[in-house]
Amino acid sequence: MRMTRRENLNLLGSAMVTTSLAGASTALANDQAGAKTIEVQLLNAHPEDRGERMVFYPDIVRANPGDTIRFVPTERGHNVAADAEMIPDGVEPWRSGMNEEFEITLDVEGAYGVYCTPHKTAGMVGLIIVGDNPPNFEQARQVRQRGRAKNRYEDIFARAEELIAGQSTG
Repeated sequence: MRMTRRENLNLLGSAMVTTSLAGASTALANDQAGAKTIEVQLLNAHPEDRGERMVFYPDIVRANPGDTIRFVPTERGHNVAADAEMIPDGVEPWRSGMNEEFEITLDVEGAYGVYCTPHKTAGMVGLIIVGDNPPNFEQARQVRQRGRAKNRYEDIFARAEELIAGQSTG
């Protein structure tokens, strides 16, 4: 059976309306719950040209329980993984595929250390803080790191401590 151009357009229009309504109801549900989606880019170089290479941008994320973090590998060769030693008790670690956008909704308060698998020792690490007073913050801070990840995490945790205390991270 062959469809006319008008029939194709009508069918396409109906599909778009249905999709839009479904998206609107999902967005409404998220708004009602107060949840938000926070985007983190995976980059080869810091966008503010601070001489930093292999970065999560931003490298510190502040979230509320129920928020979703979307990791976007803006440049190829990256993924995101949760450091099993740097997440709250009872939370399962996760790991995305290479070059794949990845979303995770975090319901448990705490500090979550993340890294790019091939670039962790190059310092491609980040921290997600869920809630106002992450119970595992000091435990996550004490996890032994290697390579550039060690210095980068020292800086990240110092800025995160200020953020938790209500100060600007500059």
